Amino acid sequence: MSDVLLKVSDVARVFDVSPPWLNRVLERKPRVLLKAVDGVSLDIRRGETVGLVGESGCGKSTVARLIVGLYAPSRGRIEYDGVVLAGEGALATEGARRRRARRSMQMIFQDPYASLNPRWRVADIVAEPLLTQDEALPAAEISERVDKLLKQVGLSPKDRVKYPHQFSGGQRQRISIARALATDPKFLVCDEPTSALDVSVQAQVLNLMRDLQRRLGLTYLFISHNLAVVHHIADRVGVMYLGRIVELAPTPRLFGDPQHPYTRMLLDAVPDLHMTGQSRIAVAGEVPNPLDPPSGCTFHPRCPHANDRCRREVPRLIPAPGGGEVACHAVEERRLPPRVVPLHAA
Repeated sequence: MSDVLLKVSDVARVFDVSPPWLNRVLERKPRVLLKAVDGVSLDIRRGETVGLVGESGCGKSTVARLIVGLYAPSRGRIEYDGVVLAGEGALATEGARRRRARRSMQMIFQDPYASLNPRWRVADIVAEPLLTQDEALPAAEISERVDKLLKQVGLSPKDRVKYPHQFSGGQRQRISIARALATDPKFLVCDEPTSALDVSVQAQVLNLMRDLQRRLGLTYLFISHNLAVVHHIADRVGVMYLGRIVELAPTPRLFGDPQHPYTRMLLDAVPDLHMTGQSRIAVAGEVPNPLDPPSGCTFHPRCPHANDRCRREVPRLIPAPGGGEVACHAVEERRLPPRVVPLHAA
C-alpha cells in the first residue's frame, strides 16, 4: 500500500465566462476564459494534514471541489488510494471502484448556516449520506449510527429531533462534521470550516478535528485564510497565488523560514505585538484580474524582487532550502535577501 493517499498531478480548471453566443456575434467579442486553477500538483500522505492558504480568488476552493468531484478538471489527473478518479486512465477504471473511492472522501463546507437544510431534523441530515449509499439499511441500524456520530462530535443523541436553527454556529459545524463522518471516510476536505465561527469556538472545533484524526486515522486537506489556524493544525502548508501553488513546505519551515516573496508578505501582514516599531513589507498592490493574468510569474507586478526573467518566464516548483518546494526565480538565482526574524521567535 502506497503512503500517498491522494495524488493531484498538473490539474487545471478553466471556466467559460463569455457573454451569450448571440451577444458575442453582434458585439464582435471573443470568448472569455477564466483559469481558476492552472497546473496544481500535490501529494497528500495518509494520516497527515495539508493546509492550503492564499488570498480570496486564488483557487483554493476550486481545488477542493475538483478533488471531491464537484468539478471536472480541464486538464491533469487525480488519483486517490490507487484509483484514478479524473484524467488519463479514469475511463479504464471500473465504475464500482471509483464509487467506493468517492465514498471514502467527504467535504466540510465553510458556512454551517448555509450547508444544513433548515427544514430537516438533525437525524435526517446526518443519515442522508448513509441512505444515499444504501437505501436498504434498516431504520434501527441508521438510528444507532446517527446516535454514535452525534456522540463522536460532542453532541447528545437527544439533539437528533432538533432543527439547525436551534443550535449555535459551533454546534452546527459539529453536525456538519458528523454528516461527513457518516460513511466512514478516510479523507476529509475542509473548506474553511472555522472561518464563520467565533475565535473560542474555532479552537473547540479544531481540537475536535485533531482528536477525530487521531482516533479514526483521518487525512485532511484544510483550506483557510487564517495563518494561525493553519499553523496550529497542518503538517505541511501550500501557498496558492492566482491558480498556482507558489510554495509548499513543512509547517515549521514555512513559518520559520519562508522562501517565496508572497509567503513572506502574508506572514509580515499578521499582527504581532513583538514587532511593534519594526519595518515590514506590506502586501503591495491588488490581485491581478484572473481574466487577464500577467505574463511570466503572475506575482511579479507586486514583487519587490522581480526582474525581466520574472516578467517573461513562468517559474516552476524547485526544491527549497530546508525542505519543501518553491516557484520563484529570485530564490533559484539566490538573490532574495534573508528574512528578518523577530528576536522572540529566534
